[in-house]
Amino acid sequence: MKLLRVGPAGAERPALLDQDGTLRDLSALVDDIDGGLLSDGAALDRIRAALAAGVLPALDPAGLRTGPPVGRIGKVVCIGLNYHGHAAETGQATPAEPVVFLKAADTVVGPDDTVLVPRGSTRTDWEVELAVVIGRTARYLETDEEALAHVAGYAVAHDVSEREFQLERGGTWDKGKNCETFNPLGPWLVTADEVPDPQALGLRLWVNGELKQDGHTSDQIFPVAQVVRYVSRFMTLYPGDVINTGTPAGVAMGRPDPKPYLRAGDVVELEVEGLGRQRQELKDA
Repeated sequence: MKLLRVGPAGAERPALLDQDGTLRDLSALVDDIDGGLLSDGAALDRIRAALAAGVLPALDPAGLRTGPPVGRIGKVVCIGLNYHGHAAETGQATPAEPVVFLKAADTVVGPDDTVLVPRGSTRTDWEVELAVVIGRTARYLETDEEALAHVAGYAVAHDVSEREFQLERGGTWDKGKNCETFNPLGPWLVTADEVPDPQALGLRLWVNGELKQDGHTSDQIFPVAQVVRYVSRFMTLYPGDVINTGTPAGVAMGRPDPKPYLRAGDVVELEVEGLGRQRQELKDA
């Protein structure tokens, strides 16, 4: 299933995109697309049954905003330097273990919402990523099979970053990763049964119509299952938590000088194969 949330920010309603591309209203069945729903197999079965029965009312998408596909996210866990090509382009060694950092849940916005260039920023950068959404509480997972069984689904994420704040202002990466609007998510949460192999997905990103990133999840240093298992050793993952699994080569930081960092007025478009497409216009904060 392709689950999503539509409507004004903070007042989104749950919806579903059917196989014909028709937007269907789920608000009579569930309150929201969130961790509570994703961990409730019976509720998900009711949605599937209603979809099969053809009783879900259609929604007119005209003028309807698409919000993040998951509400009430507890935490966003991010994996840095997780593609061989990206590590090479930035001149960094291949990590021996996953590089883990956190983004605040309030950085998450809709897939087509405005992204704000922070005040004083000169190095705002793009990063298309595969996002993993957790569906079952995960603690100390031991096998890859067990890890994938805890995944509710997948989505497109844009891990927007400010490189000066991230790397040159002291401390950890947090300052360059947690600026407002720095994690567009969606448009859909595609349930795990529709993504049989998360290591078989293409990722692409364009800036002002020019292709900048053209990668594939097969280039991940630490595959999705290993990432979920690894993170569960250091923190408890709850239904509705999100893991951004890293970006392929092609970011501005990895390009020759003068590096083409983002500015107000730029338009970024990105997609992950089978998971939908995002479009953001950048404006000054």
